[in-house]
Amino acid sequence: MKQIWAPWRIEYILSDKEEVCFICKAVQEGESPQNLMLHRGKSCLVIMNRYPYNPGHLMVAPVRHIGSLEGMSQDESCEMMELAKVCVKVLKEEMNPDGFNLGINLGRVAGAGLETHLHLHIVPRWNGDTNFMPVLADVKVIPEHLTSTYEKLRKRFANRLSGGKE
Repeated sequence: MKQIWAPWRIEYILSDKEEVCFICKAVQEGESPQNLMLHRGKSCLVIMNRYPYNPGHLMVAPVRHIGSLEGMSQDESCEMMELAKVCVKVLKEEMNPDGFNLGINLGRVAGAGLETHLHLHIVPRWNGDTNFMPVLADVKVIPEHLTSTYEKLRKRFANRLSGGKE
């Protein structure tokens, strides 16, 4: 059996997944490479997925701790979609993906790893990004470290959301 080195996974494996909402923790701490928050808006934020499906896997979530789609305010719903549009633009500029998957997992049986804080996944996709590893070995290879991706995307978000290039 071959081994793949993914040292960031141990933090997730050993963490108490029920006690701390990582989104609320990021809200309290503010934008930083440690919590991978890229932007905080008025009612929503953009954060990188610490255990990404693909490089650049982002999430948009309400700042308020809420677990249901129907419980979102109009402002939260609108800002979530506006930030999703910004995320797609930023990822296109920085990473040049061939497509995207966007989705919300509602409930554990639907794949929600964090059920209590609603979040929209934005996953960039490239032609050929699926290979034999996930199929045969149930392993996904991420070719870039999270902090490298964070630094690249953080600069793009700062520029785009401060009135920079459109």
